[in-house]
Amino acid sequence: MQDEFLKAAIEEAKQGYSEGGIPIGSVLVYKGKIIGRGHNKRVQKGSVTLHGEMDALENAGRQKASVYRECILYTTLSPCPMCSGTILLYGIPKVVIGENKTFMGEEELLKSRGVEVIVQNDEECHHLMTKFIKENPELWNEDIGE
Repeated sequence: MQDEFLKAAIEEAKQGYSEGGIPIGSVLVYKGKIIGRGHNKRVQKGSVTLHGEMDALENAGRQKASVYRECILYTTLSPCPMCSGTILLYGIPKVVIGENKTFMGEEELLKSRGVEVIVQNDEECHHLMTKFIKENPELWNEDIGE
């Protein structure tokens, strides 16, 4: 069963998909409340860095380090090296991942640096990504660097 925060990340992923973008969504949660939400906007904004996690952090605005150290980042897909580096940079202690079957990010790096990583193996997240990859193989390969 999905929790409310993973559902919110999935809503973001669906919004990105409906905009013609890559369906990856994320929310940043502080003390039980969403303070930032976002989705991958590489296509929509022509951005090289606006992944779902980066968009959620950007939309949360500038925060004190003490806030980040109490946050949980929810993301529909395993975080890439860039997003994982940002998680480490800001000291976010916990990441909840919708699925990692379509893409395995830097989960081991995060774990090795003390980040708690929880993979939900959520079927809705997996279905959304597999559908997107089937429909847009060139765009998917561009996004993951193949």
